[in-house]
Amino acid sequence: MSLKPAVSTTDHTQGKKDADIVIVEYGDYQCPYCGAAYPVLKEIMNKYGKQIQFVFRNFPLSEMHQYARPAAIVAEAAALQGKFWEMHDAIYENQQYLSEPFLLELAEKLEIDSQQFNTDIKKPEVAAKIDSDFESGIMSGVNGTPSLFVNGRKFNGGPEDLLQLMSEIVK
Repeated sequence: MSLKPAVSTTDHTQGKKDADIVIVEYGDYQCPYCGAAYPVLKEIMNKYGKQIQFVFRNFPLSEMHQYARPAAIVAEAAALQGKFWEMHDAIYENQQYLSEPFLLELAEKLEIDSQQFNTDIKKPEVAAKIDSDFESGIMSGVNGTPSLFVNGRKFNGGPEDLLQLMSEIVK
């Protein structure tokens, strides 16, 4: 399966802008497998972040995880204040505490302007970004989380396999 649409300026990216290797994760903030993948993906970025680009797309499995979508909304609202990755990391690092009050607490801890934040979480474009990520996941053949794509192709291993692959191909 291939990634649709291609990575663009609407995506949350970190690492090298025009990297030869682009990793895309479709993730659910409440998914235990995404939680387990998070430190491995973080390690990949710490080791290879100067050579690769990492992209996160929302794929909340709302029927299974009641806080997946609220967490995605909070992360997207944080993005409007330039703090997407800080919120993304804080959610995964505290995944076992997920609840709506806790998500608001994280926003405070990250010193996100609360008045602006409370307006942003209700914005239709915040919900639309999550829906658009989710739809792109469906079009790309995502059927669970985390789903990883490397250079636009579905990666059929787990995060550890990806770490192994990176150690072989990134010099």
